[in-house]
Amino acid sequence: NTPAMPPKRTRSSSSGPLPSSSSSKKKPPPSKRIVKIAEDADLVLTQCRKLRDALRKKANDASLIGGDNSDGDDDWDLDDVVTKATKAKKQQQIVASTVKSSTTSSGSTTAKAKTQQLSLSEVKRATSSTSTTTAGGKTIVEVVEMNSTEVMEGIENVAIQIAQQVLTKQGFQLDIPSRGATNQIYVPELDRIVLGDKRGTRSFLNVKESRKAAITTRVLQLIHAVLIKRIHITKRDLFYTDVKLFVDQSESDGVLDDVATMIGCTRSNLHVVASDKGLVVGRISFYEDGDFIDCTKMGVGGKAIPPYIDKIENVESDAEFILLVEKEAAYMRMAEDRFYQRYPCIVITAKGQPDVATRMFLSRITAELQIPVLALVDSDPYGLKILSVYMSGSKNMSYDSASLTTPDIKWLGLRPTDLNKYDLPDQCRLKMTENDIKTGKELLQESFITQNPLWVKELQRMVKTKEKAEIQALSSFGFQYITEVYLPRKLREGDWI
Repeated sequence: NTPAMPPKRTRSSSSGPLPSSSSSKKKPPPSKRIVKIAEDADLVLTQCRKLRDALRKKANDASLIGGDNSDGDDDWDLDDVVTKATKAKKQQQIVASTVKSSTTSSGSTTAKAKTQQLSLSEVKRATSSTSTTTAGGKTIVEVVEMNSTEVMEGIENVAIQIAQQVLTKQGFQLDIPSRGATNQIYVPELDRIVLGDKRGTRSFLNVKESRKAAITTRVLQLIHAVLIKRIHITKRDLFYTDVKLFVDQSESDGVLDDVATMIGCTRSNLHVVASDKGLVVGRISFYEDGDFIDCTKMGVGGKAIPPYIDKIENVESDAEFILLVEKEAAYMRMAEDRFYQRYPCIVITAKGQPDVATRMFLSRITAELQIPVLALVDSDPYGLKILSVYMSGSKNMSYDSASLTTPDIKWLGLRPTDLNKYDLPDQCRLKMTENDIKTGKELLQESFITQNPLWVKELQRMVKTKEKAEIQALSSFGFQYITEVYLPRKLREGDWI
């Protein structure tokens, strides 16, 4: 006999329906922290607004003067003129000299390469002349923005020239502008480092140069493939496409810069980028590849600065200034305290040594918004070196300094005189090492320092007292001291140099 089955359980109608996920109450979203503009904002920002108005007046005067031979040193005006002068030239003429050396006379009006060699005076007053001239006895080399089609045509023309040389049973030889230290020139009128006119050859038949020549042609091939697909890749992606040939990423990275100078384009035009590093938060919005980005609504940490700066469009902002911060810790303090809401601004950091994307992003938005840039770096020689890269460029990328530098950045802090002015405790002051002192003395010989007497005075004080301090030392007065006291006071007094 089988045992009787237990009665089937039924739900009583009085018990009501079973709870479901759709009928359960959703938790309300957390309330958003509202930070209003500070009551003393008008007073605090008075000096900053005067600086902003002066910058805009200078830019407006330069645009009215146009091509006149003036003393204006607007980098973006220079870049625009170079672009106009070079875009009109045929690509066949442009790339021919990258494979086979050519000579140009000072009276020539035909461009032999898109990598331009122009004097400042001619660039300022002419939009069509591309003759090779000198600035203060030095010839400079500049690259220009190019679209994907132009870059591909440049690479294809290099390939044709290589094939023609191989067919004559001569092997092949690449003619490339030298990026060595001896070919780096600081131009006071531009306030940045540029590339000189020295050139080098890379011959496949030379035993010492054959491997580098092979790497160069391989990189040209890979870049062409990337441009055909209209995509971007990272430098690491490029390296891993042929590890056995490249061996080390520094090999492929260096050749990337060589290729950019050969073709005459910026490195970003090659569609090979570095990984994200910089951050931005504050009163700025833009479209990134069609997506709307509002940097006041990107969370506490802000928005990662994209390596594809060319995909950023329609930049808008009501910020009064840009705050350039060396350390991520100080940046996060300002982001969490919503400093940019109390005193309308844009806060940017590259987390130390600036990367190409952050430098290009800063340069672009500064030129478009015409607002001052105030820098907050450590009171040590390395803080100033980082500031110099933003302002004057780096030697590795000197050929593209026009699009990577931001002129006239103001040194807001932390300065050596601030240590006593704000009574920084002794336990927060660090003794400079012998290497620090050596670096400080070397900086005193640098042109970007010597042209600013107030910077020289601050650096001399640092070397003399042998004391340094980090931005975080201000936290000894309280974790929010930097946003509630230090920066508002600095802005109110106009205490920048």
